[in-house]
Amino acid sequence: MRVYNFSAGPSTLPLNVLEQARDEFLDFAGTGMSVTEISHRDKAFAAVVAEAESLVRELLKVPDDYAVLFVQGGASTQFAAIPLNMMHNKKADYIVTGNFAKKAWQEGKIYGEAVKIGDSSDKTYTYIPDVDTLPYSDDADYVHITSNNTIFGTRYVKFPKCKAPLVADMSSEIFSREVNVADFGVIYAGAQKNLAPAGVTIVIAKRSLIQDPLPICPTMLKWKIQDENGSLYNTPPCFSIYMADLVLRDLKAKGGVKAMNETDEYKAGLLYDFIDNSKLFKNNVVKEFRSIMNVPFVTPSAELDAKFIAEAKSAGLVSLKGHRLVGGMRASIYNAMPVEGVKALIEFMKKFELENK
Repeated sequence: MRVYNFSAGPSTLPLNVLEQARDEFLDFAGTGMSVTEISHRDKAFAAVVAEAESLVRELLKVPDDYAVLFVQGGASTQFAAIPLNMMHNKKADYIVTGNFAKKAWQEGKIYGEAVKIGDSSDKTYTYIPDVDTLPYSDDADYVHITSNNTIFGTRYVKFPKCKAPLVADMSSEIFSREVNVADFGVIYAGAQKNLAPAGVTIVIAKRSLIQDPLPICPTMLKWKIQDENGSLYNTPPCFSIYMADLVLRDLKAKGGVKAMNETDEYKAGLLYDFIDNSKLFKNNVVKEFRSIMNVPFVTPSAELDAKFIAEAKSAGLVSLKGHRLVGGMRASIYNAMPVEGVKALIEFMKKFELENK
């Protein structure tokens, strides 16, 4: 029996995409081989990479002077790749709004002066600092943000306007809302939250910014090399790219990012509305900055939280346990989570509240 999977990542994928992958698993594109067996140099797989790149460009309206790369290592590897490709003045600004933003900042400090110009840890990362009043450095090579906070459930309502190129980790919200790519120097995202199985990371980078990686930058982390080789410098995460291609096709068929955002806003609105009117459940995030992808909530006690998680699992609502840094519960309602799944969660929450007054 299929369950509703609210995991923050690896996360749920569209059922029709999973079914297509199942049907093609033993014979991909008439090759008589699985996509997990085919050479990355085969024309059939090269077509997958080309289509996936084309769909990313189309769905996000990526300008022609930006590279679209499919790389390995997850977003965490890009925490190092960013300074190794961009920190020429040995200085960069970081806005720390959660655990992954903090990790990116800590990695940046290895390669130069990583200046923490904003920090919301004083209120347990439940808000986003005012980006209009932050002390941006005049000589920064870039400004780094994490646009959606997977663990604590916040997101940027507006993005910084700064002199230096803006670099954004969009792992847990990419393709969930329209952004103007030209406002960013680099956008990157690990796929396992809102796009594909773990293994591939998308990097969208303005080409003028990636021509001169630092001398110490390993070849595999040089975005310029990946761009020159069409993301095929070495064997890429083939299956994850294939799955991303299927998901991107599905997203286009459903109306693209704008249509998906309308659905995502609707799903999140239903859940937040119930929580706000509940006498048992509570969300601690400042309303203005609530994520539409990751919704953390708690009951009055850890014991009741544990009971909720166990009973929800028995009801087919799984992976609702909150991150260890926060506790409580977290519902990750990414693009692939159907409206029916959110409604099922709300109905269970109503029932649980009645039974645990």
